[in-house]
Amino acid sequence: MNKREKMNDSKFKHFNPMKLREKYTANKTNNYSSFWMNDDWDSRKTSIFDDGDEVVGKPKVDLVALAGYRRAISNFVTIVTGESDIKVNFNSNDESFTDGKTVTIGAKMDDKLFDPSVGLALHEGSHIKLSNFDFLKNLEYNVPQEYFDNGEKKGYGRAEVLGHVKNLLNYVEDRRIDNYVFSTSPGYKGYYHSMYEKYFYSKIVDKALTSTEYTDENMESYMFRIINLTNKNTNLDALNGLRQIWKDLDVKNIGVIGNTELAFNVALVIYSTILDNLKDGIEETDEDTGEVTTKPNGESNGEGDSSEGGNGESKTLSDEEFEGLKEAMSKGDVKRGHSNGSEVELTARQKKQLENAIAKQEKFMNGNIQKKKVTKKDSRELKTIEESGMTYENVGKDVGWNKKGTDCLVVRKLTKALIETGGSYNGGLSILSTTKYSRYYHSDKNTTGFVEEGIRLGTALGRKLQVRGESRDTKWTRLDSGKIDKRLISELGFGNDRVFNTTFTESYSDAILHISVDASGSMTGDKWTNTMTSVVAICKAASMIQNVDVVVSIRSTHEVGGYRSRGSRSVPLILIAYDSRVDKFSKVKNMFGHITTAGTTPEGLCYEAIMKEIVPTSSDRDSYFLNFSDGMPMFSSGDLTYYNSDAVNHTKKMINEMRTRGIKVLSYFIGDSDYGRDETMLDFKRMYGKDSEFIDVTSVMSVSKTMNKKFLEKN
Repeated sequence: MNKREKMNDSKFKHFNPMKLREKYTANKTNNYSSFWMNDDWDSRKTSIFDDGDEVVGKPKVDLVALAGYRRAISNFVTIVTGESDIKVNFNSNDESFTDGKTVTIGAKMDDKLFDPSVGLALHEGSHIKLSNFDFLKNLEYNVPQEYFDNGEKKGYGRAEVLGHVKNLLNYVEDRRIDNYVFSTSPGYKGYYHSMYEKYFYSKIVDKALTSTEYTDENMESYMFRIINLTNKNTNLDALNGLRQIWKDLDVKNIGVIGNTELAFNVALVIYSTILDNLKDGIEETDEDTGEVTTKPNGESNGEGDSSEGGNGESKTLSDEEFEGLKEAMSKGDVKRGHSNGSEVELTARQKKQLENAIAKQEKFMNGNIQKKKVTKKDSRELKTIEESGMTYENVGKDVGWNKKGTDCLVVRKLTKALIETGGSYNGGLSILSTTKYSRYYHSDKNTTGFVEEGIRLGTALGRKLQVRGESRDTKWTRLDSGKIDKRLISELGFGNDRVFNTTFTESYSDAILHISVDASGSMTGDKWTNTMTSVVAICKAASMIQNVDVVVSIRSTHEVGGYRSRGSRSVPLILIAYDSRVDKFSKVKNMFGHITTAGTTPEGLCYEAIMKEIVPTSSDRDSYFLNFSDGMPMFSSGDLTYYNSDAVNHTKKMINEMRTRGIKVLSYFIGDSDYGRDETMLDFKRMYGKDSEFIDVTSVMSVSKTMNKKFLEKN
C-alpha cells in the first residue's frame, strides 16, 4: 500500500479557514466577548487580575470576576462540544493540566486574555470529545516497527522516533479538532483566531518562511516548516517533499479524518516522507568502548533544537500534555508556494527574534503556555463564591455622565462558608461577621438578640395569619342553573325544576414578599436590631403559612480587591440572605445573627441588579416589596457618582418598574423621632410613593401589624 492509500479514502469535506490577521489587530482585543459582555468590559481602570499578594497596598485577584469567566467559558465548552459534564478548572498546584475529562485554563485572565482563553478551552474541550486518549496512551505499541527501523537508519533512537510521530500526530489531530469547531460552530471562529494570534503568530516567522532559514533537509527544518504550513507565506519548495506533505495533509479537506486513528495514519505518511528526504545518519565509534552509534546527519549542534530537545534527547509529549498542545491554525485560503522565488537573508538580530518566536511556538505546541496558578486559599474562596452564586451585574447606565454604569455584586445565596470567610479584612463581605451579634453592631438593650426576639413575635403573628391559608365554601341550592343537587332529584316528579346548586369558594391567592433591608453603616445599633427583629418576625410568621413565601435581601457596598488595597474599587452589594422557596427557616435562626452593617446606600442600583428576579404579581399570586432604609441613596466609585436627584430619580424609576409589574410596594424610613423627618420624607415619598411611611426606631415592630393587614387584603 502506498502512502496515499494509507489515508482515509472517503469523500472529503470542504474546509474554509478564516483569515487571522484581518480579524485581529493590536488595538482591538476581545472583539467577540465584547459583543455579549458588559459595555465597560474594556474600560476598567486597572487590571482585574494581578499577581499581587494579599497585603495592604497590593491588588488582589477578583475571584468573583474569575468565577464569572469560568462560568462563561464552561457554557461555551458545553455549547460547542454538546457535553455538559466537561468541567473547566483553573490551573493550581494540586491539579494536572488535563486528565481527558476536564479543561484547565490559567487563572490570570485580564481583558486581553479572555478571548484567547475561550479559544484554548474550546480546543481542549473538543479534544476531550473527539480524541481517543486510550489510543494515545498506547501510541508506542501502535507505531509499526518499520518506522523505528527507518528512523534508526537516520540516526534516531526509539524514543526520538516516538517523539517525532507524536508531534506530527498532535499537529494533524489539532487540525482535525479545529475543523470540527469551525464546521459545527462557525460563530466561535473568532475565539480561535484570538488564541492563535496570542500564542502562536509572529511576524518574524512570516519573514523566515520566505528566507533561506530552515531550508536544509533535517528534522529541525521539516518540523518548523510543517507546523507553519498554513501560514500564507509558506514556500512548499523550501524542502524536498514538503509539497507532498501538504498534499497528504490536505487541510482544505481535513474533515475526512474522522478519528484519532485516521489522524495517526496521516502522521505516519508525513513521517515517511520526512525520513525519505533525510540523509542517512553518520556512524560514530566511541574510542574508549568501541561502541558504534548512528547520529543524525545535518542536524544542528543540539543547542536550542526546536523539535526534539537539546543534546539529542527526545522531547516526547506526555499524554497529560496532549490536550494542551496548540499548533498553527489556518489563516485563510492561501496560495501554496507563493514566495515568488525570493529567498531573503535574515540579519543576526532577526535570527535571534526567530529563535524566540520558534521557542514561543514550541511552548504553545507543548502546552507550556505560562498560566497563573490559583493558590489553595484562592481555590477554596473561589468554590465559596461559586456556591453562593456571586455575579457582577452592570447597573446605572442611565445615571451620571459616562453612561456605562457600574458593577453591582449580587450574592444569590448566603452560605456558612461565606460567613466563615469573615469581613472585609479577611477578604470576605463587610456585612458578614464570624461572630454572632458582633458587639459593635448589637444593641446593649437587647440581651437575647434580634433573631430570638423576632422568632417569639413572629410565632404570635403567624397564628393570626393562618387565616390566609384557609378557604371558605358558600353553597346556594334550588337554583335554575348550576350543578344538579342529588338530594333534590326526587322532586322533579312533583313539578319542581329548581334542582340545581352552585358553590362559591373564597380563598386567598398565593403571596410572595420580598423584603429589602438597608445595611449601610448608619443603620448600626437600635435601628438595625429593631429592623431585623421585624424581618425575622415576618419570616417566622410566613413559615407558618402554607401559601406565603418570603425573600430577604440585604443592601450595602463592597470593596473589590480588599479593604485599603491598591487597585481596589467600591461596588454596590446585594445579598439574598433567605428565600423560603429553597431555604428552611433554620437558616434565619442560624445565620441572620452574623449579618451586620457597613458601607453606604446604593438603593436603586441594588434594585436594578435583581429586578428580573423579583417575582411579579400574576393571576394566582400576589407580590409585595417591602423596603427598610434610614437615608437617601448614596454611592460613589471611579465608575459612578450616585447622589441627590440622580440617585432619587433612578430609585424612583426602579420602584415604578416594580409597580408596572403589579408588585405592591411598601417602604419604611427608619429614623429617630425628629431626625430630618420633614426634609427627608419629601424625597422618600418621591421615590416610594404615598404608601411610604416614617417609622420611629422605637416602634419599628408596627411593620408586622401593617403586613398582617396587607396579607389579609383581597383584590
